[in-house]
Amino acid sequence: MNFRLKVYGKDENGKRINKLLGVAGLIALIGVELLNKFIERALKAGLDCCKCKLRRGLQVSFYVK
Repeated sequence: MNFRLKVYGKDENGKRINKLLGVAGLIALIGVELLNKFIERALKAGLDCCKCKLRRGLQVSFYVK
């Protein structure tokens, strides 16, 4: 959409992640429900960058294009 999606942290295998992902890659990591929740949060925030953190150690950042 209007965001660049960056993921930072550890994946389910314990590997370190710090890269830009597409929507399909992010769905594979966190699922559709969390992605929809995070997109709504980023749209409501209206900031240049919205960071959403998961308890399992992942941080998803939404950067406005």
